[in-house]
Amino acid sequence: MPALPWLDENLWFPHPDSALKDPNGLLCVGGDLHPARLRLAYENGIFPWFSDDQPILWWSPDPRCIIRYEDLHISRSMRRFLRNSGLTYSFDQNFSQVVRSCAAPRSYSNETWITPDMLQAYSYLHQIGVAHSIEVWRESELVGGLYGLAIGRCFFGESMFSRETNASKAAFITLVRQLHAWGYRLIDCQVPNPHLLSLGACQISRKEFLSILEIEVRADFSHPWKMTIDPTGC
Repeated sequence: MPALPWLDENLWFPHPDSALKDPNGLLCVGGDLHPARLRLAYENGIFPWFSDDQPILWWSPDPRCIIRYEDLHISRSMRRFLRNSGLTYSFDQNFSQVVRSCAAPRSYSNETWITPDMLQAYSYLHQIGVAHSIEVWRESELVGGLYGLAIGRCFFGESMFSRETNASKAAFITLVRQLHAWGYRLIDCQVPNPHLLSLGACQISRKEFLSILEIEVRADFSHPWKMTIDPTGC
């Protein structure tokens, strides 16, 4: 494997096109999780993904997995679920618990890439209005949700969790619909998985993705995220 650039205290990244030619596009190593560096990364199609025993690893996949509202697929059974489940939804009501739930061990693995440093960094981004969460509730119990970053007219999804069947799907669908209502252009899903593809996510080239970001992340665009929403609209 060729040597990767190591980031120093200066605020910079190599161009994403220099990422390794593997599916996930490892780009560089090191640096920190300072809010300014994280924002610069996402604005340029780069995100951190590493384990507790690794240095910070930065990635820019090619192709990139995204979803647009017009491609969102909601099956008939899922529409019935959204109407009849009795679940309720909110934004930014319990960001830290959503991230901690995303970091919890899964049935298939005890490992997590959401390290304590990641939790601290994204919690600060939430405090300054960049990172946001959607929560799914069964009465007063948090049963699903996801979190990510909103920059310009783009939302960069990070992770989701579910404690009930379909709860994470319901969170994702509700988020896509609400972002569309607010005027967002796309959701970055980073890398594909069957769960996302079944909901209408697709893959585009890194070049196309970066050309979208060049315009959309610079939009002067914000909304009052802290809210509850009507679960019957789907």
